[in-house]
Amino acid sequence: MAEAARPDARTDARIAPRPVRPAAAPAVRLTAVRKEFGSVRAVDHAELTIHQGEFFSLLGPSGSGKTTLLRLIAGFERPTSGRIELAGREVTALPAARRDVHTVFQDYALFPHMTVEQNVAYALTVAGVRKSERLARAREALRTVRLDDHGPRRPAELSGGQRQRVALARALIDGPGLLLLDEPLGALDLQLRQEMQRELARIQRATGVTFLLVTHDQEEALTLSDRLAVLDRGRIAQIGPPLEIYERPATAFVAGFVGTTNLLSGPAAVRVVGAPGTYSIRPERIRIAAPDGPDGTPGPGERSVPGRIAEIVHAGAHLRCVVRLDGGDDRLTALRLNSGPLPPAVRPGAAVHLLWRVDDVSAVPG
Repeated sequence: MAEAARPDARTDARIAPRPVRPAAAPAVRLTAVRKEFGSVRAVDHAELTIHQGEFFSLLGPSGSGKTTLLRLIAGFERPTSGRIELAGREVTALPAARRDVHTVFQDYALFPHMTVEQNVAYALTVAGVRKSERLARAREALRTVRLDDHGPRRPAELSGGQRQRVALARALIDGPGLLLLDEPLGALDLQLRQEMQRELARIQRATGVTFLLVTHDQEEALTLSDRLAVLDRGRIAQIGPPLEIYERPATAFVAGFVGTTNLLSGPAAVRVVGAPGTYSIRPERIRIAAPDGPDGTPGPGERSVPGRIAEIVHAGAHLRCVVRLDGGDDRLTALRLNSGPLPPAVRPGAAVHLLWRVDDVSAVPG
């Protein structure tokens, strides 16, 4: 899967002046960070560097340690051992209030009795900033999130996506060095979630603030991130750009969790790939052809196996075709675009050949 196109930055969309930091100092650096809750090791020897101005994601299933890692960076939890640095400054023992970090939560945490403008300006009000300045900065922040005409409204008058943007404006108003986003889009429906993904990318590029997103949504992480880390049972399984993680997963867990894949091992690997080991083949890289058709013979750099279609699942824009391989019960799944009537060769029970390029097979540790 290719990286999604990112919006161009709007250079005039500044929220607040940001302090100049040494280019060599990463926004975040974790060294051998470990966090235990009693006998449970929630984070195990985390080593991580996030660059200034990067959109970085922590991706993993429930219980993988991603939220605990975010809380350690924010200062809401203290590590059992290890070192945390923000912009070159050690903050391991510093409380959250003394870190140059803001957090946006899934529930928005807006004050219902305040207007949108007052919510956005709240931190400046507490800090004693004079009224004219805080209102000007609140309005600029609302312009950045495209809500400049919503200042007099109350949170209850806004949609879920609008409330999320208000929370973003409030978090960004004083130009933090790092913005943490804890599953911020999880409560939104699919269409609104996709719209807000585009907004997050635009706002991050416009402000230049380092964003650290925690999510269990693979598509969200792949779409938004410059780089991401995949977590598995408290450990970082792989770090890299989205395309690299999708195309060349470092472990069987990463291959199975990030997107959909065919994992092959044992006799199935020998039969399909031609060598022992554990392998990943993405369903969209497998094509289906009639055995006696012009496309049924593998070309240079391709392999093929015969089988019969066991099931066809209509999944909107795609069809998932599950094929049982001849001579056993091993199965491979192939994806087809749902672009019109199926050819006669693609129907349950039909004999087919599955073909793929050898280069599309990834060897992963078992």
